[in-house]
Amino acid sequence: MISLIISLIALILGYLLYSKFVERVFGPESDRPTPAVAKADGVDYVVLPTWKVFMIQFLNIAGTGPIFGAIMGAKFGPASYLWIVFGCIFAGAVHDYMTGMLSLRKGGVGLPEIIGDYLGQGAKKVVLVFTMLLLTLVAAVFVYSPAIILGDIAGDGSSTSMMIWVGVIFVYYFIATMLPIDKIIGKIYPLFAFALIFMALALMIGLFVKWPSIPEFWDGLANRGPSVGVKGQPIFPCLFITIACGAISGFHATQSPLMARCLKNEKLGRPVFYGSMITEGLVALVWAAVSSYFFFDGGAAECGSDITAAAPTVVTTVSKSWLGVLGGVLAILGVVAAPITSGDTALRSTRLIIADFLKFDQKPVRNRLLISVPLFIVTALLLWFNISDSNGFNTIWRYFGWANQTLAVFSLWAVTVYLLSNKKGLQYLISGIPAAFMTAVSVTFILVDKVGFGVKAGAAPGIGLVTFAIACVVLSYMKTRHDSKQKDNK
Repeated sequence: MISLIISLIALILGYLLYSKFVERVFGPESDRPTPAVAKADGVDYVVLPTWKVFMIQFLNIAGTGPIFGAIMGAKFGPASYLWIVFGCIFAGAVHDYMTGMLSLRKGGVGLPEIIGDYLGQGAKKVVLVFTMLLLTLVAAVFVYSPAIILGDIAGDGSSTSMMIWVGVIFVYYFIATMLPIDKIIGKIYPLFAFALIFMALALMIGLFVKWPSIPEFWDGLANRGPSVGVKGQPIFPCLFITIACGAISGFHATQSPLMARCLKNEKLGRPVFYGSMITEGLVALVWAAVSSYFFFDGGAAECGSDITAAAPTVVTTVSKSWLGVLGGVLAILGVVAAPITSGDTALRSTRLIIADFLKFDQKPVRNRLLISVPLFIVTALLLWFNISDSNGFNTIWRYFGWANQTLAVFSLWAVTVYLLSNKKGLQYLISGIPAAFMTAVSVTFILVDKVGFGVKAGAAPGIGLVTFAIACVVLSYMKTRHDSKQKDNK
């Protein structure tokens, strides 16, 4: 528990101190008109109260990532805490803030447009396809997991019950994707965000009351999970893919433009973009600690389950056991609402990205339908694979995790190019170092994991070090080339 307390304090200090430094690097201007004001259309560009924008951003980026990812990542032991803390402060929150602010500066454009501006049109086309694939994967994953939990709440975990809930969620996705952002998202999402935060706070209190004997930093940072489902998986790179949304996630860069179109002042970017990522990290830490208790200190037996339970089952059994019937339902609803709301905003982001690429005005309902209908057909096909294959969820989650972090790599390199072009000194390193590290993670994972090329796991450290070194050389070359250009222009 001491390690958890240290990690919680570190995250809070990260927001209070490092976020201010990152904000100074970017330099928001309070008198610059935001897209919500300059391009107001009553559908996607709508000024919303700041607290609502924060809650929606938090809920959009949360999904099942900081919960399911933290549950699975906890099997690696207390190393998961370190990744959540350092990843969140120095990589994830920087990534979210910078991409959100660049979208704000550029009129609320989506991620592919940002990538195109700084990495070139070739990279833009790759990211456009990659982003649409990731977002449809997100939508498919975030239908499946809440459907399982809702079936458990209803007392019927049968496949028929799950399919009914899948249908209900899918219909809701379509309605929410089509309607103006202030009609459903702006009205009820803040309430769901409160439920998710309540769940985390309630479980945190439960941890301090129980004070379980969970693994600490000084017990060692090696993989502790051979008996709970991560045998043979090296901490590097598997931990850094398993816990994505709780530390850094490229998915967030697709969501930030949604809220960049709703902010009334650039100065609000720090609490909304950086702050919501830190809040997500706090949720991930709580679930990592709860899961450590579940897997390593008899928590599974206390909750009437076993250590082989899947992430949705861990959520259901722990919430009911710790918080009682009412508290358990509220907590589980928070976990259910998070993926559902992330799923529909994922599809909304995809609609807007396609519309931006095609220069297709989204104010007319007909234009929204022309993009949304084919999009939902593709998502339904992915969802069918997820359900029909007995191992579909685990497989699609691993592809989702890798795609998530690879998209973050593109985003971080684009931010680095922006900082090199517009800022002085070594400020580019705030995104350049995370970009190099995440490049190593992404490349190593796809080479060694069974969903990739299946290279022997023992080669992972060597592959990672070589890739990181190459990325650092590229970073140094970019800096040298930029400095040379500046001298030539003088």
